[in-house]
Amino acid sequence: MRRAVCPGSFDPPTNGHLDIIGRVAALFDEVVVLVAVNPAKKGLFTADERVAMIEEIAKPFGNVRAVAFEGLLVDYCRDADVQAIVKGLRGPGDFEYELPMAQMNQHLIGIETLFMVGDPGASFVASSLVKEVAKLGGDVADLLPPVVHTRLIERLAEQT
Repeated sequence: MRRAVCPGSFDPPTNGHLDIIGRVAALFDEVVVLVAVNPAKKGLFTADERVAMIEEIAKPFGNVRAVAFEGLLVDYCRDADVQAIVKGLRGPGDFEYELPMAQMNQHLIGIETLFMVGDPGASFVASSLVKEVAKLGGDVADLLPPVVHTRLIERLAEQT
């Protein structure tokens, strides 16, 4: 079985994330979306909430599951018999950020990182920017899957 991981924070998962996940799902037998758990960071959504949202929006693909994970990505990849790490790139800044990590992962366990170019129409979309715009009352509905947009609006309302 050819298995790939798509790691990230996904706080919240955007249409850009869903685009990459769906395209990876068409190339591999199984895709594991690894939701990063960083105790030093306080996300808007818990890891369990992010996992649930990803599992819901990725149901149509049939071969995607989401898992919360804390620790070294390569440890998960080795233990789960993962053949590739797939990262979406929005622009050159993402490449510059991701390249050293890909090289380190290759050095540590020999795993390949594949870079997938994101949809040019969503190259400006980042979860942090979506949250910031939504907090200030901007309309971000077209940047998120509907269920995620609903959860974002509900969460922001809870905070006021």
